[in-house]
Amino acid sequence: MKLIRFGSPGMEKPGIIHEEERFDVSAFGEDFGERFFETDGLTRLESWVRDNLDTLPKVDPKVRLGPPITRPSKIICIGLNYSDHARETGASVPPEPVIFFKATSAIVGPDDDLVIPRNSKKTDWEVELAVVIGKRASYVEETDAMNYIAGYVLHNDYSEREFQLEHSGQWVKGKSCDTFAPLGPFLATKDEIKDVDNLRLWLKLNGEIKQDGTTANLIYKVPFIVSYVSRFMSLLPGDIISTGTPAGVGMGMNPQRFIKAGDVIELGIDGLGEQRQVARQG
Repeated sequence: MKLIRFGSPGMEKPGIIHEEERFDVSAFGEDFGERFFETDGLTRLESWVRDNLDTLPKVDPKVRLGPPITRPSKIICIGLNYSDHARETGASVPPEPVIFFKATSAIVGPDDDLVIPRNSKKTDWEVELAVVIGKRASYVEETDAMNYIAGYVLHNDYSEREFQLEHSGQWVKGKSCDTFAPLGPFLATKDEIKDVDNLRLWLKLNGEIKQDGTTANLIYKVPFIVSYVSRFMSLLPGDIISTGTPAGVGMGMNPQRFIKAGDVIELGIDGLGEQRQVARQG
C-alpha cells in the first residue's frame, strides 16, 4: 500500500494511492499515527480497503499532500552514512553510526515551501531514504530488524550548516528549523519496495542534478541501523529513522553553494515518489 495524508496544513485526512489514483479513507476512522501502527493498522486498513474500494471517494490530484504520517515521537538521523558524502565533507567514515535528532516540528508536506531561517547563510539540501517503524522495538537483533519496519518514505534532511557546525553543541540546532523535514509524497509499505539496498536517490537545484546516488552505497544498511538504534532507545510505532545522504550537498562543493530565496529543489527515490520545494526567506 501507499499511504497519503491530504488537505490543508493541520487538517489533513488519511488516504491511499491505488493504481495511481488517490482515495479518501477517512471512513476507516483512524489517522496514520502511533496507535494505528501499533495495533496492526496496515493489515486492518488493507482488508478494509479491499471491502470498500468501490465506494471510496477519489481525491482531486490538485489537493495538497501533507506528510504521510502524523507527527511521530521522534526523528532519528544517521550522519555520514555514505562514504562519498563523508569524503566530500572532509570527515572520516565513522566506526559506528552517527546518531542525531531532528525536531518533529520540522515536518511538512512534500511540496510545501522551504522557509530559510532568519539569519541563515548556509541552508543546505540532503535527499534521504527514511524508515518508518511499525512496532515497538528495543534491543532488536539485526536478523529480525526488518520485521519492525512499516515502510519507507522520501525525506529531504534540510540542514543549516552554520547553525549545525559553527555554533557549538549538537547538530540538532542546524537540523530542526521549521520546514526542514519534508516527508512524502507517500509512505510505501515494505512490500512495495523490492530491494531497499538498490534504490536511486537524486536531487536537483533549479533543474540541475546535484545528488545522484544509490542506497547500495550505504555504509550501514537498514537492518543494522534499526538494530543499532534500538540498543540506545525504544523505537515507537511511527518513529522515523533517516538513513543518510549521498554526495552532492552544497557544503561539499567548491565553491560552496547554499540555498537562496527563489531556488527550486526537486528530489526523488525509486519507488517513493518525488518532492518539490520552493525556497523563501523566513
